[in-house]
Amino acid sequence: MPTPIAPRIILAQNDRAELQTLSRAHSTPQSLALRARIVLRASGGDHPSNLQISRDLGCNNRTTGKWRRRYRDLG
Repeated sequence: MPTPIAPRIILAQNDRAELQTLSRAHSTPQSLALRARIVLRASGGDHPSNLQISRDLGCNNRTTGKWRRRYRDLG
């Protein structure tokens, strides 16, 4: 069942820098880079929905929701 309201992600500056490094590195596996981009986009000031993020990144909105929740729960 879809989550009606996507959880907010608030990143510390060092976490943001680490995720940006992962998303930009050529040696990072693409699956990990996508996860990093999802979390970075979810932490944006405009508080995008999972659907908006999935459209921006070209992935499934369930994938976006999954990684957004996992980051919120596990870091």
